[in-house]
Amino acid sequence: MTPNKNLLTDDFGRTHNYLRISLIEKCNLRCTYCMPADGIALSPKADIMTAQEIYAIAKTFVHHGVNKIRLTGGEPLLRKDFPEIITQLATLGTEISITTNGILIDRHLEVLKANKVTKINLSLDTLVATKFNAITLRNQFQGVIDNLHLLLHNGFQVKVNVVLIKGFNDNEIIDFINLTQHLPLSIRFIEFMPFAGNEWDRSKMVSQQEILDLVHTAFPPADVEKLIDDKNFTSRDFKIKNYAGSFGIISSITNPFCDGCNRIRLTANGKIKNCLFSNHETDLLTAYRSGEALETVIATAIQTKMKVRAGMTSIDEINDPALHQDNRSMISIGG
Repeated sequence: MTPNKNLLTDDFGRTHNYLRISLIEKCNLRCTYCMPADGIALSPKADIMTAQEIYAIAKTFVHHGVNKIRLTGGEPLLRKDFPEIITQLATLGTEISITTNGILIDRHLEVLKANKVTKINLSLDTLVATKFNAITLRNQFQGVIDNLHLLLHNGFQVKVNVVLIKGFNDNEIIDFINLTQHLPLSIRFIEFMPFAGNEWDRSKMVSQQEILDLVHTAFPPADVEKLIDDKNFTSRDFKIKNYAGSFGIISSITNPFCDGCNRIRLTANGKIKNCLFSNHETDLLTAYRSGEALETVIATAIQTKMKVRAGMTSIDEINDPALHQDNRSMISIGG
């Protein structure tokens, strides 16, 4: 089939060349902003995409213009067939990256290297072991720290994702930035976002402006350098003068970047989410298993994407639980 250059372009002219695939709904941590306190109802095993289905569906997207794939979860490294999945996807010739909590990364270094996966996003919300245990409900802090340094030692490009929650870890912002003094890390501060079961409210959110105000108090203004944002940026990036690494702010709530969005999400049970905030999903896996043309389903998902945050244009709308609590929990979206 001839590639359709317009298949992945929505009504606002945004071309979606970046596919984020959730491999699994399970995780070995229990982060409160990601998973409801009572857990989630997992999809039946038969409803989860197999390795072959992941490859075949991804191949369709790549055929029509996707050139970047990120594997997420839950925790993607919990998939026993992760080596098979990554090896198959590597044959598509796209850039492949993963988002992980870092606990199991040491077991997969060789398969990642073999398949030229060099970009890792590692989730780490605190540099204090007791706070890590409190938010994740697991005692894995030192293992994550060790694996972070292991990745750097092996030449991986590492971004550290920090979800900021007021009263929990907002007092660690400067500590995280100071990690970049000697380590070639990219720290990314993420505004707390609303998903089913995470008890979001506006008072817990640390805004982009609050972060920048704190940074400019802690460092001489002349030493805070604004970096050039990528074309399809999610993070507005900065660095401290003469530091080895950088830091950025993902401000989905207070300063969204929807105009340049190029991302399409595929959940572990094969549903397309055209926006992280959207309650609506398009069933791609059923279409694949029924032998239907995937292009028609993909086009529907792309063309129904709204201009800004699934139609929520203001913080007041985001603050209304009725508009977002029918969405999935973050753990079953994949970020």
